[in-house]
Amino acid sequence: MTSTLIAPSMLASDFSRLRDEIKAVEGAGADWIHLDVMDGHFVPNITFGPDVIAAMRPHTDKVFDTHLMIAPCDAYLEAFAKAGSDIITVHAEAGPHLDRSLQAIRNLGKKAGVSLNPGTPEGVLEYVLDRIDLILVMSVNPGFGGQKFIPAVIDKIARIRAMIGDRPIDIEVDGGVTAETAPLVSAVGANVLVAGSAVFKGGSPERAEVYERHIRAIRATANAARV
Repeated sequence: MTSTLIAPSMLASDFSRLRDEIKAVEGAGADWIHLDVMDGHFVPNITFGPDVIAAMRPHTDKVFDTHLMIAPCDAYLEAFAKAGSDIITVHAEAGPHLDRSLQAIRNLGKKAGVSLNPGTPEGVLEYVLDRIDLILVMSVNPGFGGQKFIPAVIDKIARIRAMIGDRPIDIEVDGGVTAETAPLVSAVGANVLVAGSAVFKGGSPERAEVYERHIRAIRATANAARV
């Protein structure tokens, strides 16, 4: 069994020190770097775009896990691919042509992900499973960090795990992930955990040992619960 992957969300970092923050979480044991892109339209917040991701890219060779909370998304896929994203995840709710979006991402040479809001049933994945590399299950309503985990997603993750079968698809969870909630989602099939506040809270690039302690705690409880 492979270890649970931890993807710290840069949304919770100090934006004025992105290079230092990336170096710090990389040294603290991050597996991926999670990049939350918000447009103020699909979600009620605005973060950053491809230019900022391109500026971050030279400072690490970790996987850039780009989560597009934007609508429409198709017109921007190429820009995020060129910026250095390794995985590009779009929301099933963001447009009417999910299959087309996933084809476009893969044609750009990137891994393709689909994200589901808490109120979106997993059935929307049924006819695109063979185009997906990653399924991102939102365990909070997207748009802001620091929200409380929604327990109803646990059963949804279990159903998604059953749907996937033997396909090599990662299941990622984003929202309210802590050392306490990590085992709940890992036990039913999640293998990639996004953590923002739970990693960055109380630390800084100068105190990266705080990030390391948080990452280790989340990974340990998650791995203990995986079957």
